[in-house]
Amino acid sequence: MKPLFIAAAVLALSACSTLKSSSDFDPSVSFNQYKTYSWVEKKVDDAGYHLDGLMDQRVRAAIETQLSQKGISKTDKKNADLLVNYITKVDKKINIDTFNSHFGYNPYYGPRWGLGGSLQTETTVREYDVGTLMVDLVDNKTGKLIWRGTVADTVREQNTPEERIQIINHAIDTVMKDYPPKPTQ
Repeated sequence: MKPLFIAAAVLALSACSTLKSSSDFDPSVSFNQYKTYSWVEKKVDDAGYHLDGLMDQRVRAAIETQLSQKGISKTDKKNADLLVNYITKVDKKINIDTFNSHFGYNPYYGPRWGLGGSLQTETTVREYDVGTLMVDLVDNKTGKLIWRGTVADTVREQNTPEERIQIINHAIDTVMKDYPPKPTQ
């Protein structure tokens, strides 16, 4: 049950925040050669590798929509140019803020007069989760990773299925905007 909760939390990214996305690719590859794709088969013995249930369906649907919009169609694994996979992870982060406040300070007091006030220090510690989603595209003939897109954001709980779908679509749209990579001049 815990892997399902973590997996669901990973993609509960806030739609109104700015997602941090990046991509990396093999510059020696001509990306216009890829016209078809298939999904990497799920590993039965590695349950934490993929999302389960509804979230998995939502992520796959969002990726399939993006690939379709880019002219890449789904086919069986034997005939696919690309193999598609996604990976999720959640990292715990800690934010520590320290604030100093002066009470009763008067700038006209000199060394003879003293500060005439007190200094208080307040420290707050906040722990939060950062969810990361990685989309991998692998050349089916060579088995080499040719492109990886990554999107990350602070994990926030979403209440409705519609909110979850909207957030997943936004995250996948953000990560896939850089595919195919633009050729360098």
